Amino acid sequence: MKTTATYDSAAGTFTLEKGIWRGTFPIVDLQKWFHFYRQQMERYPAHAGSYAEDVKALEALAAELRGRQ
Repeated sequence: MKTTATYDSAAGTFTLEKGIWRGTFPIVDLQKWFHFYRQQMERYPAHAGSYAEDVKALEALAAELRGRQ
């Protein structure tokens, strides 16, 4: 299932969405979430593909933010 990550500059947050799940977090925590999902991939290799979608969405968001600088 595809994960999307969107940035809300006014609120200083990003939102991850995957299916019916949605979570909004401070943008300063972006690296923490990278670490969390990569760690999940290592801990639960049978579900690594699912977590890979989350990492991919976070990487795309980080690249978008770098492009804005």
